[in-house]
Amino acid sequence: MTPVTRVGVALASMTAASQFHRGAVGVVAPELALDLGLGPAALGAANTAFFFALLVAQIPVGVGLDRIGPRRLVTALTALAVIGAAAQALAQDGTQFLAARFVLGLGCSASFMSAVVLAGRWHAGPAMTKAMSAIFAWSQAGILIAGAPLAVMSGLVGWRGAYGLSAVATIVLGVLWWRWAEDAPPGFATRVRARETLGEVLAGQFTVWATPGLARILSMHCFAYAVMATLLALWAGPYLHDVHGLDAGGRGAVLLAMGLAVPAGQLALPFMERRLGREPAVVTSAVIVILAMAGLAFWPGIPLAAAVLLLMLSCFFSAYSILLVAQGRGLFPEHLVGRGVTTVNLAQVLGSAALPIAVGWVVALVGVGEAGYRAGFLLLGLSLVLGIAGYRWFPRG
Repeated sequence: MTPVTRVGVALASMTAASQFHRGAVGVVAPELALDLGLGPAALGAANTAFFFALLVAQIPVGVGLDRIGPRRLVTALTALAVIGAAAQALAQDGTQFLAARFVLGLGCSASFMSAVVLAGRWHAGPAMTKAMSAIFAWSQAGILIAGAPLAVMSGLVGWRGAYGLSAVATIVLGVLWWRWAEDAPPGFATRVRARETLGEVLAGQFTVWATPGLARILSMHCFAYAVMATLLALWAGPYLHDVHGLDAGGRGAVLLAMGLAVPAGQLALPFMERRLGREPAVVTSAVIVILAMAGLAFWPGIPLAAAVLLLMLSCFFSAYSILLVAQGRGLFPEHLVGRGVTTVNLAQVLGSAALPIAVGWVVALVGVGEAGYRAGFLLLGLSLVLGIAGYRWFPRG
């Protein structure tokens, strides 16, 4: 196995672990609600706790990526991920579960941005988009496992046992990362700026924030991934249970189909970029997701088959968030790339933290049932409308 292949496998594996942990609530949400006494708003807060941890960690993670490198940083944070995963399994009430999700989020906070940093170092030009698409597509195995396989495992050993096994799997993937991840290809270090002082680190962060063209990417990126994550990681499961009456096996099957749509869209992304161009591909994909949300919001009594199709289309066309990350990475010089991509990721994490709990509030306000979920889908669609407006109209620099 070549060094670039080993790095790719390590990146896909670690991002898959992060994908699993962020998505491992939806399919067992009804059981969690029953055992821990969680209402709709509390279920939304469970995923928000994970994303809030990502949010508060992004600036320190960016500094760590630039100063100590992805290999050592991710290895250290994986220990926190193991603790958080085990704490989930042991939680006795909602407060403990939220705390576990927060620790777990801290442990996963560098996984995605390490992939962005290393993809840009090991691949150049259009090959970077292709590499990122492949890495994130393969990482969707984590989302797939958080669907039907997690539902089956939960049925066999309970949700506590399933979460406990996830902690063991995270240890294994952490060892794999340490053995196979490399911070740069041979000779690359000579092209990177020398180690900075603490003052230069802080000055670099301010330079990142002042980068021309950053605001428009942050605007779109705030909602691009968050809408899909809100559906797949949390609210699709309860919606299918409360509105369409699906049991854990049925919910898992639909979430599996949605999860498969995500890597399919990611693998198709380089083709879309070549045919449409980067920015038209972003806007076209976002509009299709908006139309899918509108269908779910404005079609009363929607048949299950149509609802599943719209949910799958939303997942397929949400892959364009990769293009936003690639576009954002290109704004920064190499010595600032860690802080740059984590700043871009702040928008994604903020949206992913806010949207699940916002949907939970809307569902609780309108009422758990079809009307409440339709209002939640409308909220998700409107958030993307705001994202497109900023992406098109904020200064390009």
